[in-house]
Amino acid sequence: MRKHLVLVGGGHAHMVTLENISQFVERGYKVTVIAPSFFHYYSGMGPGMLGNTYAPQDIRFATKQVVTKQGGVFVKDRVVRIDPDKKLVFTKTGHQFSYDVLSFNAGSYVPMASAPEDSETIYPVKPIERLMEASEKLKLMFIKKKCTISVVGGGPSSAEVAGNVWQLARQAKGYLPKIQIFAGKKFMARFPDTIRQRILSVFRRRDIEVIEAGYVKAVGKDKITLETGAVFDTDFVFMALGVKPSTLFEASGLPMGPDKGLRVNQYLQSVAYPQIFGGGDCIYFENQPLDKVGVYAVRQNPVLLHNFMASLEGRDLEPFDPGPDYLLIFNLGGKTGILRKKKFVFGGRLAFMIKDYIDQKFIRRFQAIEKI
Repeated sequence: MRKHLVLVGGGHAHMVTLENISQFVERGYKVTVIAPSFFHYYSGMGPGMLGNTYAPQDIRFATKQVVTKQGGVFVKDRVVRIDPDKKLVFTKTGHQFSYDVLSFNAGSYVPMASAPEDSETIYPVKPIERLMEASEKLKLMFIKKKCTISVVGGGPSSAEVAGNVWQLARQAKGYLPKIQIFAGKKFMARFPDTIRQRILSVFRRRDIEVIEAGYVKAVGKDKITLETGAVFDTDFVFMALGVKPSTLFEASGLPMGPDKGLRVNQYLQSVAYPQIFGGGDCIYFENQPLDKVGVYAVRQNPVLLHNFMASLEGRDLEPFDPGPDYLLIFNLGGKTGILRKKKFVFGGRLAFMIKDYIDQKFIRRFQAIEKI
């Protein structure tokens, strides 16, 4: 029976492996990719899609097409748990798959504890597909009436969403909305004050209100309540409270980090089950806990590709080196951005142009595989 490589998720950390599925097939291995969508949307360009800088097809990668054309199997489903002792994967629709090597790039989710998840006007910023829906709804809303758009969260995601809602509203040529960010006690608290002040300066010029009066207690259809008891009216809400790893590791009894991500060693390998690997937002790298940013997933790509093949063939694994400090650029809408590299910070149109160039180069590389 052929050895079986199962990939859960077609995200950033699996992209190079997806590009090279034919190598596994040619060596006699079966490859199955299980993902909830036929496409993978590049999260770095998600706020730009919300703001209408990019169309959905500009920021997506045709996962199913790339997998099947190379002889792999694509399954549109969601993995809910695994049995690591029996080497079985269980999906939401009730199917199960055995594996010899398994890898997770299952991404992350935005906690919605303070908000109803089935509301038509409350949207998490992940998965990225939800931003497509939100963008279309907002365009119609801006034409119909003056409204209030709220963003719950005080980090980079909230800044990018608010800035791109501002851009979308101006393109819609309808009523300009009131935009408010509920940032807890301090907006962009994890970042140097140079970044925080630059973003606040941009938002002041745009009349985007940043509320630092306390944490949100509850989000309703038309109200946001703080822990202080203060109540604010709203018409539409984005939940941007930071991301959490997939819950399937807890459901599977796998060793996890303090964030409940899959705990992996220097080889991006489960600390308890050597045939299980992972990358991206869903892992906890025990050697050096990593920020949940796409750059690390991109850097993990070649290591995972090597280690999958090495594990199947009984060869030595390659360790992952997180590398140097990474370039960070926020897209604030209006074709402006904020760039940080170590202690160097600047903002404006050039920062956005650099981000746009890097992002488009990345996605076009993988979109090119679709045409081979």
